[in-house]
Amino acid sequence: MSGWGAAVRDLSAEVPVLIAGPTASGKSALALEIAALQGGVIVNADALQVFSDWRILTARPGPEEAARAPHALYGHVPGDQSYSVGRWLRDLAPHLSGARPIIVGGTGLYFTALTEGLADIPPTPAALRDQATARIGAEGAGALLAELDAETAARIDRANPMRIQRAWEVLQATGRGLAAWQAETGPPLLPLAGAQALVIEAPPARLNPRIAARFEAMLAAGLLDEARANRAGWHPALPSAKAIGAAEVMAHLDGTLALDALRERVALLTRQYAKRQRNWFRGRFGAWRRLTLD
Repeated sequence: MSGWGAAVRDLSAEVPVLIAGPTASGKSALALEIAALQGGVIVNADALQVFSDWRILTARPGPEEAARAPHALYGHVPGDQSYSVGRWLRDLAPHLSGARPIIVGGTGLYFTALTEGLADIPPTPAALRDQATARIGAEGAGALLAELDAETAARIDRANPMRIQRAWEVLQATGRGLAAWQAETGPPLLPLAGAQALVIEAPPARLNPRIAARFEAMLAAGLLDEARANRAGWHPALPSAKAIGAAEVMAHLDGTLALDALRERVALLTRQYAKRQRNWFRGRFGAWRRLTLD
């Protein structure tokens, strides 16, 4: 059993478990440990592990992990299809009434929407999503950001093209800014009081070597073959193209990025992403139980 053994043994086998933490911090291993000890279904709460085309790059559980415990909401969305937090909540809902869910991932917004509620925003038309995707590919996310209402623009994560695109689509489709919709948040599917919420704290000194080692493991597991399989339909504006390292791996295949440079670039991007995750968890998950990465 891991260094988290005592925390695992203290959990109730009847109450849903939430596991959040930065990328490469061992969330999936902890979920498997809980499932092995107590049973349950491991449910994905990572916005990029939902896509079917990047299993290795997004560190999605493989066949060996899937054989050890039931998994849900992994790789069930085509890489060219937009996927929102609202759709994730709809996909998740049936799993809250079956076997005890162990909900694990690094997307803080998913957990916040699950435990605090989400505004009931009408779905946006597919044609509008296609228009937004094309514009981001041609003009960059900044072009859409400039067209948002002031309140939404002031609150949105400007470093996240997916969030910008979603906000732009909502404004165009409904005539109301995303911030206005979010002000009308409905009740949560799973209040925090009804769950056992764990967040892994992973200081950079401990996490950074794991990030580097994980990318080496991805290469050994066939990451470049996975990229070659995706090459024909690749476009940087695809929803799944937001996976960390996707553009860099494609650049390596194209001969414009050496392997050592690929390693360095992906490690840097992953460390930056982990920092954003830590900031989110620190600011929003104050009531969650802290587990420290060994």
